[in-house]
Amino acid sequence: MSEDTEKHRALLSALRDAGGKGDGSFEQAVTNAFEHVFEHLGRLNDHVALGGPDGGDPHLKPGESPTLR
Repeated sequence: MSEDTEKHRALLSALRDAGGKGDGSFEQAVTNAFEHVFEHLGRLNDHVALGGPDGGDPHLKPGESPTLR
């Protein structure tokens, strides 16, 4: 099983276990889940962004010369 799948299961389990406790654990579980979602979104954005993660030039492909742009 992938590390990410294990993380997803742990996050979902924490949400289920914390529901209705009233001790702040549900809020913490939600925060943890959203942090993980934003990590995924960041990786996805880095992967598909034309300008790269900093908004600059697109990433060079292996062997691609920057002078050919």
